[in-house]
Amino acid sequence: MNSPAEVAKNYIGIGKGKVNTPIAKMFLLGIMAGMFIAWAGLGSTVAGSTIECASVAKLVNALLFPGGLAMVLVAGSELFTGNCLLVIPFMEKEVSALGVLKNWVVVWIGNLVGSVFVAAISIFSHQASLFSSKVAVAQMSTAIGKCSMTFGDAFLKGVACNILVCIAVWMAFAAKDVAGKIIGLFFPICLFVVSGFEHSIANMYYIAVGVLAKGNATYLQAATDAGLDVTNLTWAKMFGANLLPVTLGNIVGGVLVGLVYWYVYLQGRKDA
Repeated sequence: MNSPAEVAKNYIGIGKGKVNTPIAKMFLLGIMAGMFIAWAGLGSTVAGSTIECASVAKLVNALLFPGGLAMVLVAGSELFTGNCLLVIPFMEKEVSALGVLKNWVVVWIGNLVGSVFVAAISIFSHQASLFSSKVAVAQMSTAIGKCSMTFGDAFLKGVACNILVCIAVWMAFAAKDVAGKIIGLFFPICLFVVSGFEHSIANMYYIAVGVLAKGNATYLQAATDAGLDVTNLTWAKMFGANLLPVTLGNIVGGVLVGLVYWYVYLQGRKDA
């Protein structure tokens, strides 16, 4: 395996490649990553939708969700949260602040497109009607919870989430084979999901699918019968109450990880 110092050194080249990718390709790879994370969210929701014990359902979700990052890293795509580590080549003066910002914006938008695409498939194909629409109810319940947090809670949960996500990416880069990468990323991702932290790209799917489900009369009736209050389930709440604070928190968490490892392993080293 690669040592932490080797991972840090290798990421300089990886980061330069990310920043220098043509915008069209960067955007398409962002769409792919958004889809991968959304598929993981969809599958984990289906698996846990009929489990009555909330903690067990959360554990099932957490055990399946790492498949999303596995697809991102192994199949090849661009994920905004992992790209917060671009602070490393930036601190080494190998990429510009404008280049990093361009990557973040293009990839974030691409992730959004991919996530909403999967959400639309779930609702308009009526896949969400599984188990007598319990999947749709679970989708709306999750989205309501995410749209009902305070700004501070969403921000701090975003910080915690992306510390773990970037550690997962870091551990995957330490491995030299596919199995090692998947094993390396599994536990940090599992921990962030089971702990209830907030991932901006996952939330693009989780909230979008809930908002779209609300527009289906059958799913809305099932949610009403389940006692859900869908008042906060809107596109405005998705962006203002969740994605804004969570994205900012994700940036802080990811940059913190990148800065620590840059300082420990690269700062002042001529061989970096």
